Amino acid sequence: MSRQSISFTKPNDEWLKAQVENKEYSSKSELVNDLIRQARKQQVQIDWIRAKIEKAENSGFTNDSKESILAQSKSLLNG
Repeated sequence: MSRQSISFTKPNDEWLKAQVENKEYSSKSELVNDLIRQARKQQVQIDWIRAKIEKAENSGFTNDSKESILAQSKSLLNG
């Protein structure tokens, strides 16, 4: 695992410490890695939505029903 040195603003550092003190995470590193994983997952979802919008804009129309589009979106969000 790569080792890094990073700095946090005081409010962010206090929040990180509180999460560890509340036993939500065992260390700041674990928490930061979890936040990065969440951000990466969110980026995948954003990219998928952006691709769907771009495809729709380029095609002008879709044959998918609104229910089908909603189901696909919910499926992606729920992993």
